[in-house]
Amino acid sequence: MNLKEFGIYFAKLRELSGYRSQRELALKSGVSHSTVNRIESGKHKVTPENLKALAPYLKDVDADDLMRAMGYLDNEQPIASAESKYYNLTAKDEKDIGKDLERMLADLESNEALAFNGEPMDEETKRLFAISLENSLRLARELSKQKFTPNKYRD
Repeated sequence: MNLKEFGIYFAKLRELSGYRSQRELALKSGVSHSTVNRIESGKHKVTPENLKALAPYLKDVDADDLMRAMGYLDNEQPIASAESKYYNLTAKDEKDIGKDLERMLADLESNEALAFNGEPMDEETKRLFAISLENSLRLARELSKQKFTPNKYRD
């Protein structure tokens, strides 16, 4: 995962954890607001110490998950379980979604399509748009796997 992708991922985690602002999370975790801002904007490689400080304040993730996403730990093979479905996204799917997202956002930026009533979107709105677009790509990929996977390959 590159820094920009990690920033989008981290921003989603913050929002899902109930922190409406970067400053709110910074105050709770003891990590500076500027560090949280640089993480989310994809301009800062997070230190393991900061990941460990932030992890307890984020839902559904622990420090090891964040360390893996940032590349500090090797990815472990997922353990097959009853929750594993044929339509779950694979590492290749995640990589493809990341490439598609990057390409789409670059196209929108270059064509000045990110505007509302002729006014360019602010950075926060662009970030929220990117998160929404990524979620849409994920959902579309899962739905197409459900619809088009032949029966012989289903669990």
